[in-house]
Amino acid sequence: MEYQRPETKILKQRINEDRKFIQVITGPRQVGKTTMIQQVLRNYNGLYTFLNLDLASANGNIQTEQAWNLARLKIKNGETNSYLIVLDEIQKVKNWSELIKKEWDYDTFNGINIKLILSGSSRLLIQQGLTESLAGRFELIRATHWGYDEMKAAFNISPEQFIFFGAYPGAVTLIGDENRWREYIINALIETTISKDILHLTRIDKPALLRELFESGVAYSGQILSYNKILGQLQDAGNTTTLAHYLNILSQAGMLTGLSKYSPNKLLARSSSPKFQVYNTAVSGALSGKSYNEAVSDSKIWGRHFESAIGAHLLNSSVKQNFELYYWREGNDEVDFIIKKGDKTAAIEVKSGLKKSYGGINALRKKAGDIKGYIVGETGIPFEEFTHTSPADLL
Repeated sequence: MEYQRPETKILKQRINEDRKFIQVITGPRQVGKTTMIQQVLRNYNGLYTFLNLDLASANGNIQTEQAWNLARLKIKNGETNSYLIVLDEIQKVKNWSELIKKEWDYDTFNGINIKLILSGSSRLLIQQGLTESLAGRFELIRATHWGYDEMKAAFNISPEQFIFFGAYPGAVTLIGDENRWREYIINALIETTISKDILHLTRIDKPALLRELFESGVAYSGQILSYNKILGQLQDAGNTTTLAHYLNILSQAGMLTGLSKYSPNKLLARSSSPKFQVYNTAVSGALSGKSYNEAVSDSKIWGRHFESAIGAHLLNSSVKQNFELYYWREGNDEVDFIIKKGDKTAAIEVKSGLKKSYGGINALRKKAGDIKGYIVGETGIPFEEFTHTSPADLL
């Protein structure tokens, strides 16, 4: 039986409702957005048009307008009372949000029942278009990278395989041939995202610097580095403002982010040195230069992969559950992850080895009060149990 993500059920329910909203699906490449739409369409009883606009940047406006004209004609001729238009990779169409607004508002004013699904892998451009032109007209469905629960249910992989090979469904069948798997991750996912979703669609004055930042950030995933130290390791010239901007773009693409230091003062948090964190550990596994067996057998290397996997679980959950994710460090005391929502806060220490320590959590409590604390790893909550838990339930 084909696995369906929870978002599939949400989309299926919404397009069968009478309420008129544009359904917008955003998420990184290769997390199943198109598959989710296809699963819904296979069970959809009405008429629809599906357009993949990934390669249609030159004539995407014409294709979109034609889809609308066809839908209106079928409704006018009495073939159907409603019509569904699906536009995949909508951000590839020039001025897409203005075009959608014009057509959508015309239908709304004239009582024409055309339903609309938009999807896109550029969260930055999609969000910009929604804010500028489509406010009040859409509902958002966020498709994040897969969690371990999903990968286990769909492909029956082990926690260790998930930690190293990550969570791209399309790459699972390749993990038996690591060289082929690595080439796929680098060329079909990393390079495609940077070239097509970032450099092609976003103004980047120093593309070499962005690439260097990405590679360095992935190599140091789970570690805290100042922007000045990062600049000292990069060959291309830049400044801290440029690095922070590029890191934000990489985060919007669902590739790499920089967590801020936890502080009650949000201004201090934003100005802190970032802790790098990948969204999908396939990226760090592919670029590590180590094989799966080498990584598993080296406790130091495996500890970094383990912490990155926990961080990725929290990071992707934060996108859906709207909580803030931080780290904390003062002197030798450190807490790997802090989750905060409203006035509720929880501290999480990741311990992949046998040593059990609450030192960082206890030091934080002296500064921030009595907050909830959790140990994740062999001496605390097991990986599989923790990733089965909704982070919001820890608060």
